[in-house]
Amino acid sequence: MPIPDYQTLMLPLLRLASDGTERKFREAIEALAIEFDLSGDERAELLPSGSQPVFDNRVGWAKTYLKQAGLLASPKRGVFHITQPGLDLLAKKPTFVGLETLDNYDEFRAFRSRRRNANPDATESQELPLIEVVSTTATPEDQLASAYQRLRHDLEAELLEQVKAASPAFFERIVIDLLVKMGYGGSRRDAGRAIGKSGDGGIDGIIKEDKLGLDVIYVQAKRWEGAVGRPEIQKFAGALQGHRANKGVFITTSSYTREAIEYSRMINTKIILMDGIELTSLMIDHNVGIASVGIYEVKKVDTDYFEGE
Repeated sequence: MPIPDYQTLMLPLLRLASDGTERKFREAIEALAIEFDLSGDERAELLPSGSQPVFDNRVGWAKTYLKQAGLLASPKRGVFHITQPGLDLLAKKPTFVGLETLDNYDEFRAFRSRRRNANPDATESQELPLIEVVSTTATPEDQLASAYQRLRHDLEAELLEQVKAASPAFFERIVIDLLVKMGYGGSRRDAGRAIGKSGDGGIDGIIKEDKLGLDVIYVQAKRWEGAVGRPEIQKFAGALQGHRANKGVFITTSSYTREAIEYSRMINTKIILMDGIELTSLMIDHNVGIASVGIYEVKKVDTDYFEGE
């Protein structure tokens, strides 16, 4: 039979997890392959990049979207279980679960609303979650760009989930690695000594602005559940003033209130506010905590070559 698309896999994946036990993602792939009676050739069919089997990729996207809707949860890497909303959905005995179903959940709508540079005329492709089918006037390059943005958005969401689940010590390591990759902090060893060693209320570390250390930047890096408010930024600004410092970076895994943002803009001290979305975006830009799984090379005719004909 044809390899099922990722939306077709959502309901079977939920049913597979319906007993409430934690399951390994690899076991789920094998169970679903048996349920859909896939042949060896169908199981072996690879994505165009050659990086992953098509079926495995589609099961992965089904799990990702169910997680974003709050129907599945992943307590640790490679493992998932059903949530109460997931059980509630199954209790309604649906015959199909797809993107329209997931749009009934606030978490999923919030997830999709964060998609940047989305084409307002775009619709979802049933076959490939990687690609948004844009209008017929779009060039192939436009469609590739749209697909890239979609992949990037989903990667940012998954990466932020991993960062939030990290221990305080590992979050500190993430911050160090990112700042060094961005050119701050001198060497990684220098930055490692500086971050997490200050202990001066409101300041987590002091790093070099450049490799020579001609100036320094004060850092506050905190995992946070709710939005960071103005009082926290005021506390950080006060700590900077105590050190006669004029540059600071406040990094959080969540977001900032409007009052916090406005306060950071009105004071003389330069404080950069980095939220969870910007943090993961910079991690992707500087290859921190991610790995390349495939490269699609776009080619064109070399007209210079044919001019010598």
